[in-house]
Amino acid sequence: MREEDLVDIKFRLYDGSDIGPFRYSATSTVDMLKQRIVSDWPKGKTIVPKAVNEVKLISSGKILENDKTVGQCKVPFGEVAGGIIIMHVVVQPSLAKTKTGILVFIFL
Repeated sequence: MREEDLVDIKFRLYDGSDIGPFRYSATSTVDMLKQRIVSDWPKGKTIVPKAVNEVKLISSGKILENDKTVGQCKVPFGEVAGGIIIMHVVVQPSLAKTKTGILVFIFL
């Protein structure tokens, strides 16, 4: 594989800490990135994804689709300073699992 086909990606978590950077092929899918995030999630965090479908990746203000490749996602970046792409990670637990309280509306 050619060096220019590889992309360095760092994942920024909700508290400002990072996972990575890791080097990925341009043909790697967003789903593969999410699997890596779940498996390498740092210990001791208050929010922990339990499955890949609870993770959203955001890059350049857009939520990335699972079937897109890194090569398709990196197009808007152009030349990145330092050569590392930073993707923001949002953990969104399944609503069915987190629904424990009662929602109350107050009208004034």
